[in-house]
Amino acid sequence: MGSASPRDHLMKLLEPVVSAEGLDLEDVTVTQAGKRRVLRVIVDRDGGVSLDDVADVSQAVSAALDDDEAMGQAAYTLEVSSPGVDRPLTEPRHWRRAAKRLVKAEMRDGSVVEGRILGADESGVDIDVAGDARRLDYEDLARGRVQVEFRRFDDVDGDEG
Repeated sequence: MGSASPRDHLMKLLEPVVSAEGLDLEDVTVTQAGKRRVLRVIVDRDGGVSLDDVADVSQAVSAALDDDEAMGQAAYTLEVSSPGVDRPLTEPRHWRRAAKRLVKAEMRDGSVVEGRILGADESGVDIDVAGDARRLDYEDLARGRVQVEFRRFDDVDGDEG
C-alpha cells in the first residue's frame, strides 16, 4: 500500500542508480537543517570509495531525484559519503572490507571478542585473537566495531631513515 516511508522509497529509487556506479547503497537519511533539507546518501564498496566515485554517484543520484517526486520542489542539499570507521559491522561485506583491521565483536550471548580480522565470507568471519584463529558465525554475532589503532613512531617496517 502507500505506507512506504520516504527513506524506503529513496532506498528503492537510488539502489539501482548507485549499483550502476559499482557501489553499494548503505543508507539514505533526510534531515532538516533550519530551512534546508539535507539528503545524505551513504555508499561503500570493497577497496573503499574515491572522491571520483563520490562525484559520479552524486551526479547520478541528482539526475534520478530530478525525475522523482520524493524530494518535492523545495531546495535540498545532497551529500554523498562513505561510512566512517565508527559504523557498526553488521553485514558480511562490512566484515570483508574491514579485513586486517582490529575489531571488537559483540556476540549475541553478550560476550565480546577482540582481535584482528583475517578474512570473512558469506557465513562468518575469521579473527586472530591473541595469536589464535577463531571462527565467528554471523548468526552468533550481534555487531562489530573497528577499533582505532594508534601506531607508535618506532613501529615502522623496514628502516627508511
